[in-house]
Amino acid sequence: MAGWPAKRDGYRIGLVADNHIRDVETILLTQQCLEYLLSENPDVIAFVGDTVAYWKPGVEQMLREALAPLKGSKVPCVAVPGNHDYFGGDPDLLLPIFHEFNIQLLRNECRRIDGVNWVGVDSAGEGYADPYTAIRQSDPRDPTIVLWHEPDMVDYLPRGPELMLSGHSHGGQFTTPWGWAPMTSRLGSKYLRGFYPGAPVPIYVSRGLGTTGPPARLFCRPEATLLVLRPTPYGQ
Repeated sequence: MAGWPAKRDGYRIGLVADNHIRDVETILLTQQCLEYLLSENPDVIAFVGDTVAYWKPGVEQMLREALAPLKGSKVPCVAVPGNHDYFGGDPDLLLPIFHEFNIQLLRNECRRIDGVNWVGVDSAGEGYADPYTAIRQSDPRDPTIVLWHEPDMVDYLPRGPELMLSGHSHGGQFTTPWGWAPMTSRLGSKYLRGFYPGAPVPIYVSRGLGTTGPPARLFCRPEATLLVLRPTPYGQ
């Protein structure tokens, strides 16, 4: 990856997107995702929003069950809100639960973990995004990774970060066998899924775990992602 420092070669990120916790199926899918990622010894696990589908009675306990594989883990975890984390409540409701599992919720702020700036930007769809405030808190001597739920906002991200990680699009959720998505999300249609090295800031967009609307996908499987970052050789 262009700009990624050689001293961080092999840096491993477990990426979790769009859990949409709301029922037994989403709990089990999240548990399986976390168990897999932990087995791969990541340096950091990043949650890029829409942790819950919407706030309703009992969803806090559902979330605790879903995050249970993280109990006692020493892997640092960071997270940002998505638009669904505002539905029927506020992302502040995540804080006590995330605290139990050592997950840092970043809302337009930066945390340095092992020499990497983790910049978390709040939901653009809900009107709370402020990437400039967050990036100003980063140390320019170290590489920067931005977490921002809505991928199309990479076009408005200040230049400089080495990577942005997003979800939100569900990869289209319902696609043709050749990958075309007839319906896409607002702020999640230009950068739909996968890696876009030519974006203003290189971005990886996860297809995510959960769904919006009916609990179904077509030709677009849910995704638990392990990213291994390597520097691009000089001249390539």
